[in-house]
Parts: sequence; C-alpha cells; structure tokens
Amino acid sequence: MLVKLAWRNIWRNRRRTVITLAAIFLAVVLSAMMMSLKEGVYESMIDTAVGDYMGYVKVNGNGYWEEKSLDYAMEYPDSVKDMLQNTKGVSGVVPRIESFALAVSDEFTKGSLVVGADPEIEEEFNQLSERVVDGEYFGPDDKSVLVGQGLADYLKVKPGDTLVLLGQGYHAASAAGKYPIAGIVKFGSPELSKQLIFLPLKEAQWLYNMPQLYTSLILQFKNPDLSKEVSVELRDKLSEEYEVLHWEEHNKELKDMIAADKVEGWVFMFILYLVISFGIFSTVLMMLQERKHEFGVLIAVGMKRKLLASMVLIETVFISLLGALCGMIGAFPVTLYFNLNPIEFSEEMADIYEEYGMEAVLGTSLDPSIFIQQGTIVAIVACVIALYPYFKITRMRAITAMNS
Repeated sequence: MLVKLAWRNIWRNRRRTVITLAAIFLAVVLSAMMMSLKEGVYESMIDTAVGDYMGYVKVNGNGYWEEKSLDYAMEYPDSVKDMLQNTKGVSGVVPRIESFALAVSDEFTKGSLVVGADPEIEEEFNQLSERVVDGEYFGPDDKSVLVGQGLADYLKVKPGDTLVLLGQGYHAASAAGKYPIAGIVKFGSPELSKQLIFLPLKEAQWLYNMPQLYTSLILQFKNPDLSKEVSVELRDKLSEEYEVLHWEEHNKELKDMIAADKVEGWVFMFILYLVISFGIFSTVLMMLQERKHEFGVLIAVGMKRKLLASMVLIETVFISLLGALCGMIGAFPVTLYFNLNPIEFSEEMADIYEEYGMEAVLGTSLDPSIFIQQGTIVAIVACVIALYPYFKITRMRAITAMNS
C-alpha cells in the first residue's frame, strides 16, 4: 500500500518530479560521458601500442624477452602451430623475427627495429597494406622494405630510395643488407613509426642467418578480453623452451601509466560526484520545502511520522532509479556519436599526445559496464541523500510545518 501511494505521489506534481529526474539524468550522462572518455583513451592507447603491433599475447623463445638476443630464437614446429591455432579464443598466429639494426641512408643513420614479417599473414590479421601511405606493399619473395613514416622523415627517404641495414645475426654472424624501399607505413603510435622497418620474413631469416627460426609468435584475438586467460593456459601447455607474455608483462610501462592515470581519474570523478550530490540535494531540499505544509497536515490528522518518512523515502528511491535508468539510456547516443566521430586535436595538442606515443584523437568507449556503473553510483548517491528528508520528517512538528 505504501509503495503504491508513493508511486502515485511522484506524479501528483509532475513539474517537481521532472526537475528531480532531470537533475539525476544529467548527473548520470555527465559522469558516464567523462568515464567513457577516459576508458576510450585507455582503449586507444592499448590498441595503438598493443593491438596494432605488439599483440595481446606473445610467445618467445625462453630468455629472448629479457636478453633481446637472436641467440634465444625458437623453432616453430607443426605441433606447436596446431596447438596454438586450436586454443580457444586464438584467431590466428603471426610469426616474426624482431631485431635491431643500424638503418643508413645517404645522409643520416638511426638505430631501428627490424621486423621480419610474412606479408600474407600480416595482411590477413593486421591489414598491414592499409597502413601504406606512400609506395606499395611488398610480397613474400621480395627483397625490399617498408619503413615507418617517422623514420622515413628522419632519414629523408621515400619509396624507390635504398636503405642499408647493418646489424648482428644469429650466433654473432654479421648481418648486412641493401634494400630498396617499397613503401612508407604509418602506425597510430608515433613512437613505432619513428623506428620500425618491415622486411619479408624469408629475407629477414637470410639477413640474420637464422633459417626456420623465429623470435616471436604474436597471438591474435577476436575478443582481447580472453587474452589473459589464454596466456595462463599456454604457460601450462608449452614446454620450457618457450615463454608466454601477456601484454601487461611485455609492456609494463603502458600498464603502469594507465594505472596511475586511473587513480588521478577517480580523484576527478570524486569531485564530480560531489558536484552531482549538491545538485541532487538541492532538488530534494526544494521538494521538502514545497511539501512541508502537506506533511504537517498529514501528521496532524494522525499519520505516523516514520510511516510518512518511509513513503517519502520510497518516492525518492523511485525517482532516483528512474532518473538513473533514463540517464544510462540517454548517455549511450552521446558516447556513440563521439565513438564514431572522435575529436581530433590541433597540431600543438597533437605534438603533446605524440610525445607519449599516442594517436592525437579522443574517442569514447561503448563498454556497457561504464553506463551501468555510473547509473548505479548516481542512484546510490541519490538514495543516500534521500535519508535527509527521512530524518527531517521523523522530527517534524505538525504546527510548525503547517505554518511554514
């Protein structure tokens, strides 16, 4: 009976209810939008630094990641290939050779990361050819290279020019080669573009004197959320000749950066929740003042104060839940728009982003948990604030309230 009466009271004064709903609605939209932007930045950072190149899970020869030496290269037998490809969640395996070499042009030299990659596999899983901004993609049997845009700008080279690579191969063998530049590739991470050189896998094996050997196997996922579970599973399945690294292990700098930024983000969110709380409290206070005379009359005719206070508490809870639900629904199209149309920064701001190895765009995340989380938090805040009129009514004097 009390619940039914509270629901009817909500719509007895529609204007007051709409004002309270609007306050909670805007609070949810604002908090969800802010958190969606932050999560969008994190997703962009992970996709740019991990998904575009490093992979969510890497399988290396045991000791390679710590030493970064080709002497820890590994074989890739059919038994391991079948086991990896049949692992639940893994959509593909990208074999690579990763090493360093001195890249030399006519005028400049720079230490670079040389990646021996199978052009067909890279195209199938990473669409590497779509990153070619000048020139053309290479083939499996070509003896040419793709150069990162940032590195090409530094070395003052373009497609058709020749690049000399000088390095050290497997078991201290000399590694030297002269290659025409087939194309220029651009990655979302400016840091990658400033140091990356792609070489066909067969040619990289010849250059570094390591036929049938590889340094890394990059595992591809349709659902990256499964990557951590898969990394744990593979550690038990693979022999000691291999080491399995989740991206949080082979890119600890990014993990620590995101963790530190999340702490800072929650400080800002706490301040936002305070602002939201005062906004909701003002609407609840307005409702209490407007209905003081009504409450005084009800108490005077014999209604128990706790019963009346409970009815008002239920009313506020109803409005809070309804406002939070509307806010979650209303926040989605806003975040969807900025997800499809991310904000692109000007040159000055873009330079700041590039210093941190990030793409200079700001998009939003559509993770449903963001909307549920923010709607729940704001609803809880509103319900806690509803305790104020509850305690106020339990101490209300009928004559004083009727004369207000």
